[in-house]
Amino acid sequence: MSRPFPAFAYPSPDSMSAPAEAPRVLVADDQPDVLQAVRLLLKGEGYVVETAASPAAVARQLQEHDFDVVLLDLNYARDTTSGAEGMDLLRRIRAVHPGLPLVVMTAWGSVEGAVEAMRLGARDYVEKPWDNHRLLATLRAQVELGRALRTARHLEDENRRLTDDAAPASVVAVSRAMRDVLDMVRRIAPSGASVLITGEHGTGKEVIARRLHAESARASRPLVTVHAGGIATGVVESELFGHVKGAFTDARTERIGYFESAHRGTLFLDEIGTMPMSLQAKLLRVLQTGEFQRVGSSQPRTADVRLISATNLDLHQEVAEGRFRGDLLYRINTVEIHVPPLRERRDDVPVLAEHFLRGFAQRYGKRLQGFDSDAMRALLDYAWPGNVRELSHTVERAVLLAGGDRVAAMDLNLRAPASRGGDGLEDMPLEEVERHLIRKALDRHGGNVSHAAEALGLSRSALYRRLQKHGLDT
Repeated sequence: MSRPFPAFAYPSPDSMSAPAEAPRVLVADDQPDVLQAVRLLLKGEGYVVETAASPAAVARQLQEHDFDVVLLDLNYARDTTSGAEGMDLLRRIRAVHPGLPLVVMTAWGSVEGAVEAMRLGARDYVEKPWDNHRLLATLRAQVELGRALRTARHLEDENRRLTDDAAPASVVAVSRAMRDVLDMVRRIAPSGASVLITGEHGTGKEVIARRLHAESARASRPLVTVHAGGIATGVVESELFGHVKGAFTDARTERIGYFESAHRGTLFLDEIGTMPMSLQAKLLRVLQTGEFQRVGSSQPRTADVRLISATNLDLHQEVAEGRFRGDLLYRINTVEIHVPPLRERRDDVPVLAEHFLRGFAQRYGKRLQGFDSDAMRALLDYAWPGNVRELSHTVERAVLLAGGDRVAAMDLNLRAPASRGGDGLEDMPLEEVERHLIRKALDRHGGNVSHAAEALGLSRSALYRRLQKHGLDT
């Protein structure tokens, strides 16, 4: 069974400027002179023509090639006057290729036969002997209609595929740190500026990206999410920019990339710090000019895309060590939003835990009224090195294990916690330990930099440098 025509082959005309490839036509007739005459006519008009002299040959051609339109004779050797064999072939093609335009040819000139063919799924018909202008006009119209319908179907499928990604996820937070983040989201979302979201794994960077898109002027357009770290190095460029048919071994059809899919919408590049240097240069060019090329093509294309990026890496350090382009960093972080780890916003732990519990209890049909006091204490004492993602998984597991009407501490199955109110420093990265200790010192001394610096054994200037490095204020 052959594949339907590639949905990616024909992007919408308002977004692409490159010409489509030559239309491919299958001509089916059992008379060699007819096949030759049609082939010569269509080749002169720029069509790629394949021929078949029997229903079996038609089936083989459709297995091996994709076509824009099929020109199908209704009469074959088995029955040269009734068109029954052609009607049967038409039914079988329509069953396997419901969207493929079919134009029937008949020499018997029966209006009833043409009506029956149309009822079975033919788009149009021509009579033998045909008029060249009529035949060309019919085929041209069916090629254009078929491509327009495939584009529409692709856009519908793409919108359905992107629905989950584009839906603005709930942001459950009461902490001052997250209220500041959400306030920044509200202020910059309408601007259309490039945004870099930083933070550890599991802090909710993608949730913030969804909020930025949902509160922007592009909210009605697609949000395309790309996990750059999850794409094999050899196909990253093809995934981002698309490719033409034959660009590499497995490129059997044209396809558009994520940039074209996000036209007039938002492209969210997660884990952008893992992108190869060679591709960083091409991404920079797209951001500077709005132009790119599909793999295997020299034809420039354009896409109007707002870029939101995310990383758990220190990109400034990556630049210093030669693993990330400095000019690209300045392009993607017009505004930078840092999502703090969960251990720095412990006020959010109870509300997040209750939020996850309600959702998972409903999913698994469990009647749970909340967490008992020991369980809540365990949640608050734990350092959450995996952040919100780890909390979600922990609550899901606890919902499944809970035997009573409340989640107990044993249901959480957490590692031995730090002491009550402890900082969990053993679970923090070194930079986070420094950041945490500075904030603690400032809190103890009411924001007095001189006293905090003295307590930390630092000079005022050294502490100011660290405040700037960690984005802290007094």
